[in-house]
Amino acid sequence: MVHKKVNIDGSLFEPTLYLVKGMCILDNDGNRILAKYYDPAILPTTKEQKAFEKNLFNKTHRANAEIIMLDGLTCVYRSNVDLFFYVMGSSHENELILQSVLSALYESVSILLRRNVEKRVILDNLDAVMLAFDEICDGGIILDGDATSIVSRTALRTDDVPLGEQTVAQVLQSAKEQLKWSLLK
Repeated sequence: MVHKKVNIDGSLFEPTLYLVKGMCILDNDGNRILAKYYDPAILPTTKEQKAFEKNLFNKTHRANAEIIMLDGLTCVYRSNVDLFFYVMGSSHENELILQSVLSALYESVSILLRRNVEKRVILDNLDAVMLAFDEICDGGIILDGDATSIVSRTALRTDDVPLGEQTVAQVLQSAKEQLKWSLLK
């Protein structure tokens, strides 16, 4: 027997893969560190997104719960030191699925940042955190919930030093190596 979810008005919910409406990380003042929204119908403009985030933060920063219904969205959240992690889904979404996405997000960021999950460290490694967002969810569809596999795909090589932080000698040595390997092919 197939059980179907029914709306209040009696119409049926259509099953969908688009489970996540958005994910964000806010600082302890409610300011956006990183956010991605996957359904342009709910929060189409940056102004509306930031107003929603402020409201969400105001409702959750002192609460002891892990879930809230706000503006027609189910929001699960977790705080750590000076950060708040949020995952949003529709009002009829399964909270356990959203919670598993939140756990995957938090754990992968924690592993990427070597358990040092705080605002300054996230800002210093924003590229890796953005990659983790993309590995977890694409367009609202959950791709992966295992933090170790997310990290394995997003971890940047630790021996890569940004070009701006290299000395002239390091840049020349790197160029020599690349030229040598291209000639040997």
